[in-house]
Amino acid sequence: MKNILATAAIATLGMGFGSSAMAQECGEITMAEFNWASGELLANVDKFILEEGYGCDVELIVGGTSAIFASMDGKGTPMIAGEQWVNGVRDLVDAAMDAGRLHAVNRGPISGLGEGWWIPAYTAAANPDLQTVLDVIERPDLFPSAEDPSKGAFVGCPAGWGCQQINISLFEAFDMEAKGWVLVDPGSAAGLDGSIAKANEREENWLGYYWSPTSIIGKYNMHPLPFGVEYAGDDYWNNCATKPDCEHDQQTAWTKSEVFTLVTDEFMQNGGEINDYLAARTYPGPVMNSMLVYMADEQAAGEDAAIEFLIRHEDVWTQWVTAEVAAKVKAAL
Repeated sequence: MKNILATAAIATLGMGFGSSAMAQECGEITMAEFNWASGELLANVDKFILEEGYGCDVELIVGGTSAIFASMDGKGTPMIAGEQWVNGVRDLVDAAMDAGRLHAVNRGPISGLGEGWWIPAYTAAANPDLQTVLDVIERPDLFPSAEDPSKGAFVGCPAGWGCQQINISLFEAFDMEAKGWVLVDPGSAAGLDGSIAKANEREENWLGYYWSPTSIIGKYNMHPLPFGVEYAGDDYWNNCATKPDCEHDQQTAWTKSEVFTLVTDEFMQNGGEINDYLAARTYPGPVMNSMLVYMADEQAAGEDAAIEFLIRHEDVWTQWVTAEVAAKVKAAL
């Protein structure tokens, strides 16, 4: 496995990783480039800063959540997973961290992220009494279905998505059918995005499922709804809300979405100053969403978007590094 540092540098790490000379000895690093827009952006920003600011040689390994985690946990490659969504592999992540194979050097690389139910910002502004899901489901008249305007439309997840059953369960638990709602299957990711875009372009009310960070949330400034009830707990969520053959009679908020920056144990022990950078690196949610809008509008890949971010948001990323490193990065732009 590639080592983070040259052999000579390893001997000096015990004394710290603070000098310019040590930074220049940063060797080869393997890093995940997750195959979605924010994952591409985050990985390429890291690559640019680590190479230009710290003298590293970064190899990006493209993959999805499960594949990257399995390789990292089993083979130690990649060394860094910058945007590892934890919920889908919670038991595996917990086991790897408990065993000391992996470490969460940053438990919040992006702020304000998560899944849940959303309405347009103009809907929230025009209806200040709609503070929670509990408030909204009492007003199906504000969200008329195209097929039956006498019913309110709640747009769930497309068939086959993991969140489909959860939305069905919540729809049942909140007794929404009896309150005058219909559950709409958007058919696909494009259909879900299209329903949000159409509503916003016409300034029509919309209620449905989505997640952040995403370009669609950033572009249309969608407003997340608190559920107005407590989270019912992992046992109910994992063993009932996600299962079709369960009596969905317990109201619950959406489970908290967690994203970690994970590093291997070897990297945790030897990464020094790079781990300090990773720990300090947090993207404000609105900034990330604005960059995802840029990527979508300009059809920009992660490498180009990283340059745009570094130019556009110097006030953000310079807080993650020393003045010396910041100067090197700025000089390379």
